Formats: sequence, structure tokens, C-alpha cells
Amino acid sequence: MSIDIGGMRKPYLDQSATFDTTDLVAQEPWGQFQAWFDQAKACSAIEEANAMCLATASKSGVPSARMVLLKAFGPEGFVFYTNYESRKAKDLSENPQAALTFYWEPLKRSIRVEGSVAKVSEATSTEYFRTRPLGSQIGAAVSHQSRVIAGRQELENREAQLKAEFGDGSKVLDKPEAWGGFLVTPVSMEFWQGQSTRLHDRIRFRRPAPDEKPDPSITHIGTDGWVYERLAP
Repeated sequence: MSIDIGGMRKPYLDQSATFDTTDLVAQEPWGQFQAWFDQAKACSAIEEANAMCLATASKSGVPSARMVLLKAFGPEGFVFYTNYESRKAKDLSENPQAALTFYWEPLKRSIRVEGSVAKVSEATSTEYFRTRPLGSQIGAAVSHQSRVIAGRQELENREAQLKAEFGDGSKVLDKPEAWGGFLVTPVSMEFWQGQSTRLHDRIRFRRPAPDEKPDPSITHIGTDGWVYERLAP
């Protein structure tokens, strides 16, 4: 028998705290993302503002979602790193499309991203790998991500071996061949501001279709090839 939790409801923002197209800091999504991301980073109640849900799908359309950490962003896209033999990487090799979701609960804000995906260069992956703490480098080298293993001891034994070999800093741990970054190039970015009445504010930036003629009464022409519009909640 299912447990009814339909009554779980917590009021949050005052209805006057709305977000509209007139509140945008820029007429392209990156300025708006930067503004909201900076506020999330500054919020003491948010421990990892760069945590995001990455959704992928296999060639046959089977979906999968998991949390990863954003490591770079800008007009070219969003970058995260992973093992190229993981389920997410295998999905992306078959179906190079992904969706990202950031949710900052204390601010009652969310950002949704959809776009195409490609690997970053080997040089970029290597450069980033070298900036990681040694423990994180070892973790990447130890784990054949998503592979079935006999038990945790298998991981701990390999970790201990690498710590003994590289822990004193006299040797450099090379980036694993099957580890690197992906770049998500967005075609759509939606900014969501929650409201207690559930009449949430949703402003979406998107790349219009080549032959599209946007309706000026509902769609605004932004900069750098973007258009933006309000969506019903």
C-alpha cells in the first residue's frame, strides 16, 4: 500500500518575489547564469553550488540520471569530468544529447539546460586532472566506474597501493586514459523561480530554428542568436 504524502507542502517565497523578462541581467543566458550561480556560491546554506543532475539516454531511449559536478562554464558550454567507460559516457557515445538541472533549494531557484555533448580535448582533460587533489586523482585511477566489483575492499586495496606509490609527491600520477571531460553545448536554458502558490516563474532562452519567425508578442529577441520567453508554470 502506498503512503500518501500529498499534504507535504512548505510555503517559501513571498508572492511579490517574482522573476520576469524585465528582471534579466542580460539578453543572453550566460550573464543570467553567472548572476544566479554567484548568488548560489555566496549562500552559506548551499554546500556545492556546482552540483547538477545530468540526464542521458541510451541509443534505445532508456533514460538515466545522476549528480555530477560542474567544472567550467561559459558561452561555449558546460564542462564536467567522468570515466569514459561509465554508463553516462556510454550513453553519450550512443546518443550525444543531455539535460542538466541545477537546484538551489535555499534560493528556490533552478536552471535547466538541454544540448548536445562532445568530449573536450585530451589536453584540456589532462590539464584539469593535474589540478585535482591527489586523493581525487587516486580516486579516478582506482575506480572503473559503473563496473560490478566484488566488494569495497577491492577499491581500498588499490587506493592503498597508489597512496604508497604517489603519496610522498615524488612521482606524478598520470591521468587515466579512460578519464576526461565532456562539454554540453546548450540549445535551451530555462531559469525557474519558485512561488508558494505554485505559479512559478519560468524564463527560457533558446536557439530558434533556422526558418523560425518568432512572434514578437511573446518571444523576445536577445543577443548572440538567442531568443527568450516566459513559460506557463
